[in-house]
This record gives sequence, C-alpha cells and structure tokens, in this order.
Amino acid sequence: MTEKHTTQQATVEAFSFGDPVPVLEQWQSFYFGEANIFERWYTTPFDCDALAKTMKASPHHSSPIYAKRNILASTFIPHPLLSHREFCKLALDYLTFGNAYVERVNARSQKPLKLNVPLAKYMRVGTDGQTYYFVNNSILKPYEYKGKDICHLIEPDINQEIYGCPEYLSALNSVWLDESATLFRRKYYINGSHAGYIMYVNDAGANKDDIENMRKALKNSKGPGNFRNLFLYSPNGKKDGIQIIPISEVAASDDFWKIKDASRIDIAAAHRVPPQLMGATPTNAGGFGDVAKAAKVFVINELQPLQKVMLQINDWLGEEVIRFESYALLDEDKVQ
Repeated sequence: MTEKHTTQQATVEAFSFGDPVPVLEQWQSFYFGEANIFERWYTTPFDCDALAKTMKASPHHSSPIYAKRNILASTFIPHPLLSHREFCKLALDYLTFGNAYVERVNARSQKPLKLNVPLAKYMRVGTDGQTYYFVNNSILKPYEYKGKDICHLIEPDINQEIYGCPEYLSALNSVWLDESATLFRRKYYINGSHAGYIMYVNDAGANKDDIENMRKALKNSKGPGNFRNLFLYSPNGKKDGIQIIPISEVAASDDFWKIKDASRIDIAAAHRVPPQLMGATPTNAGGFGDVAKAAKVFVINELQPLQKVMLQINDWLGEEVIRFESYALLDEDKVQ
C-alpha cells in the first residue's frame, strides 16, 4: 500500500508490506444443516473438502482420529471379503466424515466376491433413494452404484437424515484457531527480525536518493510476515529526525501458548481420547496417570460403540464379515 499527500514544501510518503495468511473460518458457509438436491443426488450438509483439509490443520485434531482408527484396526479380524487395508479406510472415513460406504462386488453367481470401500469424500446419495454416485471433479461422468450394492454407515445428525455428520464439528473453530496460532507464530520467525517496527524520518536535510535507497532496502530485506513494517518520510519534522519505534512487544504479545492450550482442551473434549494415547506431553508434574486404566475406559466407552456400528455391515450382507477380537488390556483383566 502506498499513500502520498502533497504539501507546498515536500512530500510525505508512507508504505507498509506483509500480509497475514488467510485461514478457513467461515462456519456458516461450511455447515449448511441440510442436504440439497443437485442434479441426481443430494449434496452433503457440510463441505467435505474443507473437512479433509481440516484433518491436517492441527495434530490435536488428527491424532485422536488416527488413534481410534488404529485401535479399531488392531481388534479387527480380517475376512476373505474385507481386507485389513479396506477396513482401515472404512474406519478412517467414518471417523472423519461421519459417513462410510461399503460396496458389494458380486460374482456371476450373484454371491459376494469382495467388499470395496469407496472414498466417502466423493460419495453422494441419489435422490431416488435407489442409487449412489461417486462424484469427483476429475471424473467427467459420475460413477453410479446400485443402492442394493452399497451399505451406508452414518453418524446421525439432528438436522437431516440423509447423511451423517462427525461428532467433532463443534470443535472446528478451535481446530482452526490452533492452526492460526501456529501459522502466526511461524510467520513471526520467518519475518527475519521477528518483530515489526516503524522507521520515522522527519529530517528535511536528508537526501531524497538516500531515502529512496533506504526504502527499497527495507522493503526487500523482509520476508512475508504477519508484522507490517512501516517506512515514513516527513520533511521539516521536529526533534529526533529518524526514529526506530519497535512494536514487537505489542504485536508479539499474542499469548501463543494460552491459545494453544485453550484450543487443545476444546479439541480433546470433542474427541474424548485420553491425551496419553495420542503421544501428548504432560505439562504438570503429576502427568496423566495410569495409561492402561485410561485405555481400558476409553475402549469401553468409545471404541466398543464404534465396533457395534461396524457390525451393521453384517446385517446388510447376511454374512459375518465384521468381527473383532477383545482388546488386549481388557483380556488381561479377565485373566486376573
């Protein structure tokens, strides 16, 4: 930005540079609360692409999802129709999008040959209630599935019943805040001097060429940071013709750790995964307590209900494909 105001004696010149990084923060444009009709299918009540990107926004958000997926996968018993790899995709889709899809591939005899897991991010429910579509911008024509060949697992939503919604939606603002704080801090160090400042020049005797060279040097020496550095030239000024006014103490007082801690608490409350299972480091001297006890309570309260959701596939297929073995730590209690 450059602004010039002409006076009778000289020109006052000021410019600033360095722009903040935009982040995803428009909640109302993200969650719509209803499934609208588009062509031959219903749109999802939320932005699937935004959810996929948010998965990478914060380690406090992705870690509990992967922890749940890994524990589910560790107890899953592979079946000739459903491999361990496909089950991992199924669990990850369900935990991320609140939706998961299983496709039955039949042999010529119409018996199940295998089960595939299409990506939930691109699956859409047909408006006729008898078809599903795989809709990807890179595919010119959406792929159509017959409704009887698809099992749709959903995490129920209170606003509509066509698609599921993940449980953690209420914590998304905290996820984005955590990402924003990290990006802000990263830009703080990329900035070079780790602080912004104002250079104030009011010495009328300063050579115009020197002022211009100084301006270019300042502008070219700074990286893309979140702190705006301002160069100001004002002839015939008062005392202290050139001053450096640091603003680091104000701008850098961003309470980084407080923001990170507050956002982490919100995210943890939404996912309900003990911090020691995610590799989190305790900040107090007492630590997190017995990890084995925390894992047992977590599996009983959170993982076993997820296992029961997966068992719906057996009812749909008419065959016991989804089977789980007992969690190892729970078996130890039975032995004792």
